[in-house]
This record gives sequence, C-alpha cells and structure tokens, in this order.
Amino acid sequence: MPVLIVIPARYASTRYPGKPLVELRGATGEAKSLIRRSWDAAMQVDGVDRVVVATDDDRVAKAAQAFGADVVMTSTTCQNGTERCAEAVDVLGGGYDIVVNLQGDAPLTPAWFISELVAGLRSHPEADVATPVLRTDGAMLNDLLADRRAGRVGGTTAVFGADHNALYFSKEVIPFTGRTFADGDETPVFHHVGVYAYRPAALAAYPTWAAGPLEKLEGLEQLRFLERSTALLCVEVDAKGRQFWELNNPEDVPKIESMLAQMGLA
Repeated sequence: MPVLIVIPARYASTRYPGKPLVELRGATGEAKSLIRRSWDAAMQVDGVDRVVVATDDDRVAKAAQAFGADVVMTSTTCQNGTERCAEAVDVLGGGYDIVVNLQGDAPLTPAWFISELVAGLRSHPEADVATPVLRTDGAMLNDLLADRRAGRVGGTTAVFGADHNALYFSKEVIPFTGRTFADGDETPVFHHVGVYAYRPAALAAYPTWAAGPLEKLEGLEQLRFLERSTALLCVEVDAKGRQFWELNNPEDVPKIESMLAQMGLA
C-alpha cells in the first residue's frame, strides 16, 4: 500500500503571512525554517514511499528545493491544505493507497504519530479519513484556554464517539469541563493534531464539495468531511513525553523554540 506524504505550504497565510519561511532555533541555536523542520519531521517516518512539498509560491518552492525537498507546484485557488494535497496527487498522477497531509505548521509532530495514523486507517476499512488526537494534560489545556481568553486562535480540539469516529472539531475548547486541572493532570479534552491520512477517493471528492457553514464559521477544513457524513477516524496517539504545539501565531515562535531546546532537538 504505497504511502505519500504531502506537506502543503502557503506563503500568504491570513493569520501569519510568510509562515513557512519563519526561522525557528533549535537546541544547538541553529535556525531552520518552518518548512525545513516540517520536511525533516516527515523524513523520519518509516514506511513512506515519497514526501513532497506542495506550494503555490516560488519563494517557498526555492527555499524547499535548496535543502533538497521534492516540490510540486499547485494553484493559488486551493482554499486549504486538503485541497492542495488533492491537487498535488493529481499532478503526480496518483498511484498511492494512502495520502498523508502533514501540515507545514506542525514541526514538532513525532514520526510515530504519522505511523500510527496510517496504521489506524489501514485497520479501519470503514473510515475514509483519519487524524490523530492527543489527550491533553492540565498544562496543555491551560495553554489552550489562555489563548482563547487572549482572543487568539490557538490549537483545535476534537470530540469523538465510542467508535472513535469524529463528532466535531472546534477552535473553542471542547468539551466544557467546568473545572481547573493541575499541570500534570489527565483531562478529558483532546488536542487535534493537524495531520490527516486520506483514502484517494475521499481526497479526490473533497475539492468537488462546496465549503459548508460549519467549515466557514470555524475555519477548519476537516469539517467539510463531517458535513458530508464522511467517516473520519480519530486515532489517539501518545506523546511519550514529547511536547507538541503548532505554529499558529507569531506568539508561538518562542514557545516552540523553548520546546525544541527542552527536548534537545537541533
């Protein structure tokens, strides 16, 4: 079952223009661009047949090619990473049984998150799409709540049923807990990790569907699948002591650099 990882990277981000080229310093003090760190994360995943960067911007393409990345140019009309992945697969001529969307703002994504995501989709033939979710501890939950109190759009949370099929995703912190948690406490809130694994038919169908009201309200691309009653499997992953955060806002840069330093990641 050939597996392709696509890293969609858009320069003209609404919230953070130029984000793929933002430099992040690691434990050694060396600065690497966000797209480079995302590429490095993808290259650590076992059992993957090809990794490509998909972009519509020459600046991102040149930066990626400079460190040896395989680049696919896509159109400027892609509304989100899923549409960009679909177009990239079309440009490549298909031939993959599972396509992974490793969004270019998650450089701290451990390789095992993606391996377990692919394994989860393979073992659930009824699912068309799969995505990882990470149970938050009190520290992560408090960071999510702090972002919302400050009016920042931070991480996304997910709720799912007993079959682990997604019920909803939100930029609000859901479910409501009504209590506070100490930093080390386990909580009932799941942080959505912005990675997806698609079966080719579901990915190809996605750009043909109009964005629904929930997707437009939340600004979350995966809600288009739920609004079309597509089975979207939530695969619970274990951070194994690794810290995880996404680069959503300029304020996230020092947080991620601190995490890179604490984890000894160059």
